[in-house]
Amino acid sequence: MPLATLTLQLRIEHAHSLKDRRQVVRSLKDKLRHGFNVSVAELDEAATWQSAVVGVAAISGSRQYLQGQLQQVEAAAERIATELSAVITDSWCEFVD
Repeated sequence: MPLATLTLQLRIEHAHSLKDRRQVVRSLKDKLRHGFNVSVAELDEAATWQSAVVGVAAISGSRQYLQGQLQQVEAAAERIATELSAVITDSWCEFVD
C-alpha cells in the first residue's frame, strides 16, 4: 500500500514571537487536516521565529490517487500560507510503495 509524504518549508516574515509563528503553523495544519483528511505535523523546531517545517502524510491503495491528492494539498498550502502572510520557500514529495 503506497504511502506519500509532503514536506513544506515556510517563511513567516511578520512573526516577531513564538506565538506569532505558532499561530500561522497551527492554522495551516488545521486547515489541511480538515480539508484533505491527511496527517499534518510540525517537523522541526525552527531556529528562528520566521521559519517552520511542516510535514503531510497520506496513505492510499493507489499511488496515482496519492500524487493527485498531494498536488492538491500543496496548492492549498500555498493559498493558505499566502492568506496567513507566509511563503512556502521549498517543498518536496516522497513515495514509499
